[in-house]
Amino acid sequence: MEANLSATSPAVPTGFIRFIIVFTAISAAVMELIDVTIVNVALNEISGALGATIEDVAWVVTSYAIANVIIIPMTGFLGDYFGRKRYYVGSIILFTIASYFCASSTSLWELVFWRFIQGIGGGALLSTSQGIIFDAFPPAKRGVASGIFGMGIILGPTLGPFLGGIIVDNYHWSYIFYVNVPIGILATLMTILYIAKKPGEGTRKSQIKIDYLGISLLAVGVGSLQYVLEKGQSDDWFESNTIVALTFTAVVGLVGFVWRQLTTAHPVVNLRVLGKGTLGVTTIFSFVAGLGLFTSVFVYPVLVQRINGFSPTMTGISLLWPTLVGIPLFPLIGKRLSVGASPLPFIIVGMCTFVVFGFYSGTLNGQADQWDFFWPQMMRVLGVTMLQLPLINQAVAGLPPQDFPSAIALNNMIRQLGGAFGIALANTFVTRSYAQHRYDLVSNLDPSNPLLTERLNLLGGASARAYKLIDLAVDKQAYLLAYLDTFRLVGLFFLLILPLVYFLRTKKKSAAEIALAAQAMLEAH
Repeated sequence: MEANLSATSPAVPTGFIRFIIVFTAISAAVMELIDVTIVNVALNEISGALGATIEDVAWVVTSYAIANVIIIPMTGFLGDYFGRKRYYVGSIILFTIASYFCASSTSLWELVFWRFIQGIGGGALLSTSQGIIFDAFPPAKRGVASGIFGMGIILGPTLGPFLGGIIVDNYHWSYIFYVNVPIGILATLMTILYIAKKPGEGTRKSQIKIDYLGISLLAVGVGSLQYVLEKGQSDDWFESNTIVALTFTAVVGLVGFVWRQLTTAHPVVNLRVLGKGTLGVTTIFSFVAGLGLFTSVFVYPVLVQRINGFSPTMTGISLLWPTLVGIPLFPLIGKRLSVGASPLPFIIVGMCTFVVFGFYSGTLNGQADQWDFFWPQMMRVLGVTMLQLPLINQAVAGLPPQDFPSAIALNNMIRQLGGAFGIALANTFVTRSYAQHRYDLVSNLDPSNPLLTERLNLLGGASARAYKLIDLAVDKQAYLLAYLDTFRLVGLFFLLILPLVYFLRTKKKSAAEIALAAQAMLEAH
């Protein structure tokens, strides 16, 4: 069937074939994005089942993000080397196999390993799916294609907690990974049958040189840095020889990676484009946008389950409704950008909305219900919606078309790196903030305080049980304050970089330049 399609179908598919292609690509992309966040509502269950702390279980999330950071900037190169369709199919198969072994894991570090492999397979699905969807539309309708893909970008991370909650409440936590297996098999078959190869695909393999040293330095640098950020707090930072050694390794790896990419003739990530256009500044915004999205979706489920008593299903539903309200904005923004609208107003509104989200979320309390969280979560969705497509557009502003592939790959990598950094930062910050708040709260438990005496009497007198209940209440309040501080920290990040919007200004594009940019962005994938 593939051969027949390639020979008889028009350059741009139409009708049922286009629907199948878009459905297949969106399914693969959403499957990858769901797995970024589906484990968030299951962290408590995984922690108990595998005998690990919440802080250690966070590696299940960050190992996936690290793999994405490493593989995403190489997707264009690997697609050229193996051929886009072959690489896409191989990535779906790897993702599906890794999902099965994630579900079968019996220890934390076994699960972390397979999550990393799953992230390697999933890293190709996002940008390659975008390219396939763009191929399915004529140039005049690629703004609509961007909107369709953008809807998947925001829907996936939010559907994750919703589906995860239903699965965890009704089945075993392992089914959050088993569910990928039939979807992966279906996506593989549909890709083989319906997605045609691009002209000349896979014929340049002998001409492409692999930067093995650059890939190794990136993996070592990012992996070491992530370990330092994750474990530094619990290991007392530089009092630990492991932290000292890995800090040195991270510096050497990342500095070596930058040096390698700037000096080799065949870089795996073309860092030279950072000095062109507004890409250098745009990556700062993309980093913080990734930090805001991933950190907020990581902290929120833990907060409402630990403190507010939400079930996993309630947690997922409380994230789903705001997302469904915000999704229709994506095609509208895509259409506006496709006719030459400046991305700057969208970026400014998105940044300001995230600032309000962070500080507003920091005012909630342990008695808040689903509807109390609705409006701040609505603001989070609007912030992501306003930032996602405009930042991709801004990343290539002022660049020649031949630099678009490198710019888009680099921008995507930085966004994922921001997410991985944000989760690690949240873990460390919550631990420190919790300790400080607990100290402050305990210091106010004065035995002569009549309020304490009244509370003890309500609990049955000054017994060991009453003091234990008081201790649990203090512990819960300290965690609540720590989580609220984390939301404020996210808002502060957005507030601090907001003035840099000044440096994103570029001259208005002509109609011809907009059309050329749309075509070049397609070729980038």
